[in-house]
This record gives sequence, structure tokens and C-alpha cells, in this order.
Amino acid sequence: MPNASPSSSKSKPKSGSKSHLNSSASSVGLAMSDLPIMFAIEIMGDGNGLEIFGDEVSHLLADARLVWAHFDANHADTAASLASQISDLDDIVIEALLAEETRPRYELVNDGVLLILRGVNLNANADPEDMMSIRMFVDSRRIVSLQKRPLRAVADILTKLAKGSRPKNSSDLIALLMGLLFARMGPVASDLSGVMDSLEEHILDGANTLDREKKLEIRKKALALKRYTHPQRDLLIQMIDNKKALIGKTGYRRLIEAQDRISRVIDELDAVRERAHIINDEVTDQLTERPNKNMYALSVIAAIFLPLGFLTGLLGINIAGIAGAENPAAFAIFCALLLPYFALCLACCSSRKLCFSENLNGFDGGHSNRCHAAVQ
Repeated sequence: MPNASPSSSKSKPKSGSKSHLNSSASSVGLAMSDLPIMFAIEIMGDGNGLEIFGDEVSHLLADARLVWAHFDANHADTAASLASQISDLDDIVIEALLAEETRPRYELVNDGVLLILRGVNLNANADPEDMMSIRMFVDSRRIVSLQKRPLRAVADILTKLAKGSRPKNSSDLIALLMGLLFARMGPVASDLSGVMDSLEEHILDGANTLDREKKLEIRKKALALKRYTHPQRDLLIQMIDNKKALIGKTGYRRLIEAQDRISRVIDELDAVRERAHIINDEVTDQLTERPNKNMYALSVIAAIFLPLGFLTGLLGINIAGIAGAENPAAFAIFCALLLPYFALCLACCSSRKLCFSENLNGFDGGHSNRCHAAVQ
């Protein structure tokens, strides 16, 4: 990344010098790695970039030529450097560029725009939904950007400049940056959708338990991603509608494509959240049905043995006049009389169980249909 260690063996260019961009973006900014500015590039207009150093940065920022200066928002001297090198940036804009917490933002400032975007975090050992910001002030001759953490989209643009392919002007850089940021959101949303597919197959296979923490984690990730993607779609719509946003015909078409791309991401995130709700309802219904079946079994047992308990209690009282007390065959006769009772109970239970099973099958079928519809 541009903020490589200053201890690199590569020699530092002299103050006020220029050099053509190396084909590897990782070498850009080595000469200024201990300064608030991470790199500065003069965009030549033909897709190439010329890296500049030292006093030449300040000269170009005040010149009519197009320059892209990228700052480290964590550096203690960044605010002072912005105020001294870009005199027409007021305190409100500098404060917005250096804010600790930011949301996607688009605002016209004089002849330029204040633009704050978010991209997924693809750094090592990081969560993609922990989205990172890039803050920018852009006009026709200056592109001032700041970052707190490295974004791959910035490195991609440096690589394109080194190859002489793009960008050619400030509007082209904005459209390219947005396209790269939003393109990396798509696979992250698709991964969440794939996890939801696995959970739905788990339910359709008849499983009645599910890891609640896993469901909660997916929903939290979808919410975290949508927190910044939805405002960025609104931001794009605002930029497209505003004809004063430094966007030419080519940039306009690229913004339309970026809007379509982020809209697909938002739709997929909405689908993930909705499917998570459906799966949660399905598991809840299954867990509720289990005690219903147990209660039915207990009701059957009570229906059979409650009358028997009454009869045995009645005949077991220790008073005179109990029928059959003096007859040796009375017990056998009593058991024989219970046989029709048992047969009647079994017949009733069988018919009721059949009706109950049919109801359950219809109930479970409705659940499966809902879950299958979610898969579709």
C-alpha cells in the first residue's frame, strides 16, 4: 500500500522532483511515508500518472493542472497540511474530512464537491462488514482524498494509472472509485446469501434445531452492510440528478452502472434479512410443535387410566358391602369386564391419532412450502 515503511531500501527522490508511476502500486508514496501526505500524482489526461514529491505538491495543488493528493487521516499534521496547502478549504470541510465517524455524504462546496464513501473491509483478519471510509474533496483541478485504513480500490486506481489506462480527469476518478468500491460489495453479499442457502437446506432436510448464534450473526452482518450501502445509493441518485457534479457524459454512464450495481447489492441484502426471518419463524414453529405432540400423548394416557383409577379406588375402599368381596372369582370377572373398555379406548385413540397426524402433516407442509419459497 502507499503508506509503506520509510525504512525501505528504495532511495527517496529529491524535494520538488517527479517520477513516472511504477507498475506496482505498492511502491507509490515511499518517499513521503513519514509525512501526512501519502502520495501525490499529477494526472496527465491520457490515462497516465506522474508521481510528484516535496514542494512540487504544493505548487501543483495551486496550479491549473490536475493533481491527486492522498493523505493519511490518522497523521497528527494532516489538518495543518490541508489548511496550508489548499487555502480555499475552509475549516468546516477540513473537519468533515477528518471526522472520526462518517456516513456517506455528498455536498457541493464552492466549485467542487465533498464526497465521503464506504467500502468493504478486505484487509487481513478483518470483517468485511466493518466498512472503511474514504473522504474526498474534488474539483476540476484537484482531487484531495483521505483514508484511515488502506482501501484496495485506491491501490487499483494507482495500478491503472501506472498502466496508462485510467482515470483521465477528476470525474473519471470519482466514477472509477465508486465502481471499484461497489464491485467488491457484491461478492460479500453473495457469500451471505450462500450461507442462507445452507441454512434453508438444513431446515428442508427435516432438522428442527439451528444454531441461534449463526442466524444472529448473519442478520447482524446484513444490517451492518446495509447501514452504509443504502445511503450510498441515495448519494449516487443525488449525484446523477445534479448536473453540476463535475460528471461528464462518460462519468454519467459509469455512475448509472454503479447505481445499478449497488442496487443489486441492497436487494440481495434485503433478501438475506427476509430469509433469516422466515427461517427463524420456521424453527420457532417446529419447536412449538414438539410440546404439542407430547401433550397429546399425555392426554391419551390420562384418558385411558383416569377411569381405571376411579374404579380401582372405588372398589378398594375398606367398608362393608363391596361387591364380590366374598366371591373368589370376582377379580377375574372384573378384569374380563375391563377388556371391552380397553378395546374401545384403543379404537378411539387410533381414530383421533389419524386425524391429528393429518393436521400435523398439513401444518408441516405449509412450513416447508414457505421455506422452499424463500430458497426460490
